[in-house]
Amino acid sequence: MIGKIAGRIDYRGTDHVLIDVRGIGYIVYVSDRTLAALPPIGEATALYTDLLVREDILQLFGFTTLAEKEWHRLLMAVQGIGAKASMAILGTLGPDGIARAIALGDWATVKAAPGVGPKIAQRVVNELKGKAPAMMALGSGEVQASISDAGDVIEPVANLVAGPASSAQADALSALGNLGYAPGEAAAAVAEVAGTIEGADEMTLIREALKRLAPKA
Repeated sequence: MIGKIAGRIDYRGTDHVLIDVRGIGYIVYVSDRTLAALPPIGEATALYTDLLVREDILQLFGFTTLAEKEWHRLLMAVQGIGAKASMAILGTLGPDGIARAIALGDWATVKAAPGVGPKIAQRVVNELKGKAPAMMALGSGEVQASISDAGDVIEPVANLVAGPASSAQADALSALGNLGYAPGEAAAAVAEVAGTIEGADEMTLIREALKRLAPKA
């Protein structure tokens, strides 16, 4: 299994890049979002990868973060979702957007991805709703692939995190779990708050989530 590619970009296509790794070129398929984030031709980059093996084809798919890669693997496990649909969803929503949509049961947002119909979108939400809390927590300690100017791999370091927002969401989820709330309902409440209050810190997330989780009179 090829889990990571680090080298220089030789070519950029509409849905893939060619990465030169010490004289060997690897074609790596990426989402629109990942493609836009990659450096120009001639510069160094690194991507986590997932290898798709079929009887007649081998394809590498690339991701800038481990969370994005893990969501790809989860999406591919849903019946009716192939690599193309998975990359379309990732390109449209990104890892955080997918987690939020699934936690909220918002299949209409998933349907916004090109080529994804309502039945498939609903199936994604229904089958993966139990995965959203763990994936939101994964983002808090996430590492990113990095490389030296010579194209050699530098081991990922723990302080390359996804950002304060993801960390705050993970901490809020943990706090709500300690208060006895089920992971699914806690994740849905936190995701709803995060979607309405941009950049909310941990305490704001917890306070507003508790309001949503309070029994309705």
